[in-house]
Amino acid sequence: MPTNFLFIIDILGTFSFAVSGAFLAMQKRLDPFGVLVLSFVTAIGGGTLRDVMIGNLPVSWLRNETATIVIFASAIATMFFGRFLKQFTTTLFLFDALGLGLFTIIGIELAINKHFSIGVCITLGTITACFGGVIRDVLLNEVPLLFRKEIYALACIAGGLVYFLFMQMSIDPGFSKIACILLIFAMRVLAVRYHLSLPRFYNQKADR
Repeated sequence: MPTNFLFIIDILGTFSFAVSGAFLAMQKRLDPFGVLVLSFVTAIGGGTLRDVMIGNLPVSWLRNETATIVIFASAIATMFFGRFLKQFTTTLFLFDALGLGLFTIIGIELAINKHFSIGVCITLGTITACFGGVIRDVLLNEVPLLFRKEIYALACIAGGLVYFLFMQMSIDPGFSKIACILLIFAMRVLAVRYHLSLPRFYNQKADR
């Protein structure tokens, strides 16, 4: 896979998550500094945790000025056009779903380069994609989306499994990556559209 392609999906994923983080911060009526912080946390939180875990130091965003610029620009644009963006909640959700797929691949690729096992690679891809959102939700004093509803991490895991399946079948790596991203994206969209979630092992009526 050409390095340029990985760079492009890294930037797209960063933009997608930065916009979604900034938008949620605005919904919580945070000040501009709070919007910037939530935008950065959402976009780089998972990747930072991944890099610390595997010893990839300094962490990626400290070595990539472009990512910082993209996050900052995304947060500023979201603040200036917030009222306009509120009319496009579906579009923002699609950005978030796209970022999930893009960052999963980024995490998997870095883990492969470290020669980790398939299970560890998929785990690190999932952490990269999901844990920025976990940190964001904790800062907003909410139970993270990852732990409470819908299919989220499961989509990353499924996409990672398909990616490695395609690799075993000697399918073109570029196609495999795109297929992984699209599968994760589609699973997130369908899960929200049809209210799909993992089974819950407790009495929901009693929980209310």
